[in-house]
Amino acid sequence: MSAGPWWQAGQRLAILSALVDEQRGLIDHLEQPERVEHAGRIFWLGRLHGLAVVLTVSRIGKVSAAMTAATLIERFDAGAIVFTGVAGALADQVQVGDVVVAQDFLQHDLDVSPLFPRYEVPAYGRARFVCHEDLSAALRQAAQQALAGEFAQASVHQGLIVSGDRFVSGAGEVGALRQRLQQAGHAALAVEMEGAAVAQVCADHGLPYAAMRTVSDRADDSAHRDFAEFVSQVASRYAQAIVSRLLIGLGDPARHRR
Repeated sequence: MSAGPWWQAGQRLAILSALVDEQRGLIDHLEQPERVEHAGRIFWLGRLHGLAVVLTVSRIGKVSAAMTAATLIERFDAGAIVFTGVAGALADQVQVGDVVVAQDFLQHDLDVSPLFPRYEVPAYGRARFVCHEDLSAALRQAAQQALAGEFAQASVHQGLIVSGDRFVSGAGEVGALRQRLQQAGHAALAVEMEGAAVAQVCADHGLPYAAMRTVSDRADDSAHRDFAEFVSQVASRYAQAIVSRLLIGLGDPARHRR
């Protein structure tokens, strides 16, 4: 998917967020905003930094996220999807306030053994779904640029993110999850609840997909504390700054001459 020009300015970019707070600032800056209700969800169409976009919230969990992603593609003709959200850290080098750009995704709660190896998605022959190389590189660059200023104390990482329909919030649970993943050859940076489902939908449709997660906690026993405040005060500001820089970059034709 990374060969040849993969993005044309006339395409509509879908900006998907796990939580409402992450999109409020972006919606406020929409040019020619149009509010559309469909399938019990609210979608915002318009332009940001000269690009056609559609914004919506995935809701929490893999089923909701997959359904929302499919709707963005089939109902709103999205040409690519960028996902913003928060996550718990799994790797020692990832700290609260850092950003993780996904290289690929895996469902940590998928287990069809002994019929298939643990984590492997039946009919696909693999456990991990790789994000689009060029779009992910653009997202990582946007994150590095955004964090170099006001958020200079934070770091940007790139690697495996795992998803599951459970809010991981205990030190014992984190340790057991890390051990299971490592035994299967998967070293994950962060854990959340939606990204792998969207990655699978985008793979089915051959659609470019990239995702970033702001690390809100260490996925331990204190993960639930001040979560709403972190999303409002930190993650939402990260999302707005990073997505804005990404859109500015995507609007530069020189980036896509490959």
